[in-house]
Amino acid sequence: MSIRSFSPLRQHIRAIRSYSSPATTTTTYPSPTSLGNAPTSTRPNFSEKLRSGPSLDQFINSEINSPISVNLDGKSRLPSWLKTKIPSGNNMSQIKKTLRKLNLSTVCEEAKCPNLNECWGGNESNTATATIMIMGDTCTRGCRFCSVKTSRSPAPLDPNEPEHVAQALASWGLDYVVITSVDRDDLKLDFGANHVSKVITTVKQKSPKLLVEVLSPDFQGKHDLVDIVLGSSSGIGPDVFAHNLETVKELQHVARDYRANYQQSLDVLSHAKKFNPKIITKTSLMLGIGETDSQILSTLKDLAEINVDIVTFGQYMRPTKRHMKVVEYIHPTKFDYWKTKATELGFKYVASGPLVRSSYKAAEFFIKDKLLANST
Repeated sequence: MSIRSFSPLRQHIRAIRSYSSPATTTTTYPSPTSLGNAPTSTRPNFSEKLRSGPSLDQFINSEINSPISVNLDGKSRLPSWLKTKIPSGNNMSQIKKTLRKLNLSTVCEEAKCPNLNECWGGNESNTATATIMIMGDTCTRGCRFCSVKTSRSPAPLDPNEPEHVAQALASWGLDYVVITSVDRDDLKLDFGANHVSKVITTVKQKSPKLLVEVLSPDFQGKHDLVDIVLGSSSGIGPDVFAHNLETVKELQHVARDYRANYQQSLDVLSHAKKFNPKIITKTSLMLGIGETDSQILSTLKDLAEINVDIVTFGQYMRPTKRHMKVVEYIHPTKFDYWKTKATELGFKYVASGPLVRSSYKAAEFFIKDKLLANST
């Protein structure tokens, strides 16, 4: 069919467009010269907004109390500030060799930590740290941010693990160790609390000068089991008690297993401080999963109220495509902002940065600031 055959249709369309019913009124728009007599709009124009907004001096003098925000959404390519070196070095090789020989696990490896090279390799002060993960490498919980394996029925506890951990730590010559564990909800009697306590006791007996931080499970909120980890039965406890809140109250159900919750974690941290007022308490928050500034600030106030000493902030990194997505990559300047805010609220030490993890270079933070010495 040719284009010409549509000619009557085109004429019909033109007729409809040109049709004006008697009831239709024509709107007359003001000419540029008559705009001055037009009614004043209630919507503020650009000049008014500019006059009512903050001045340049206010920005320069930091009078505007709003956080710096140049974050990238989670769909963007990995920003430069999150790229790290491939782990290597003599310390790295020695630690890995001992781990395999004694059948031990580290959360550094299981959680694919980006700071493994720095922590295991030490620094200019020869401070080296490691995070040993005990009670196996399989957790009974399924938090949506964690890459550790999960199962309802993990392998039985290794009765030789306390001695193996103590032996490994004594041979490495570390200054500071973080002992963490998977959750063992399958162990109905004590959820593994006595095993954790035995590891701490054996390590302390074999390496008396070694500073020990325990990154503890919540033991389903049972305070008597927290007491065991703190040394109620052995008389030997950790130097630092850490338990991670992970995220703000509003996102607990998004990130954590249903058996963990905000109030339960706060109660565990609060109880640890009451049990031993001299012990340093510590928690960690990951950013970039959709939390708001007001939610973070509210969380910090809750932690300050129960006298938590140390808080760390780090960027959430998606371990695999099966885990929850990154909502945004937080810029380093925003991490600086939260460090300032937390310090103002009275925390004794704040570690805040894109690559910071709960146990990231733990010895450096504590030793340089002499927190342990000041707490006695």
